[in-house]
Amino acid sequence: MKHFLIAIALLGLIGCQEQKIGYVDSVKLMEGYQEKKDIEAKYKLRTDSLTKKRDSISQAFQAEAQAFQSEAQKMSQQKAQEEYGKLQQRGQQIGQQLQMAEQQMQMEGQTEMDSLVNKVRKVVREYGENNGYTFILGGGDGGSVLYGEESKDLTEDILKVLNDSYEK
Repeated sequence: MKHFLIAIALLGLIGCQEQKIGYVDSVKLMEGYQEKKDIEAKYKLRTDSLTKKRDSISQAFQAEAQAFQSEAQKMSQQKAQEEYGKLQQRGQQIGQQLQMAEQQMQMEGQTEMDSLVNKVRKVVREYGENNGYTFILGGGDGGSVLYGEESKDLTEDILKVLNDSYEK
């Protein structure tokens, strides 16, 4: 009952005021934003580079391990175990270094994407304020707009503002 009364009160307020409402397809907006595309391309290059580095180091380490196996046959069992332990330790260190580099890159990418999302939100807010909107709702996957008139879709307008400001 309480929710019903609140809804009636809100409808009464809305009826008394002319409100300008629009929506943005968040997915379409982000997919069309050039800065996001550039960030993704940058991190794809970095990921590819790290993968090549990992593969190269892995191949070199495997060759070293195979060479050690040949040499280990000529060593005493104790000396071979010592050398094998050193080899294992180096392999673990290499793996940890590569993992740390990958985690660092992921954190940097996430920080850039978080900053980008905040920038987009700021532009949407400014667009709404500058164009007299009471509300701009978010649509797309996980958005709150289940239906909206196409005339209320601000996605392309805001995308143009974002891409124009990014090109400068």
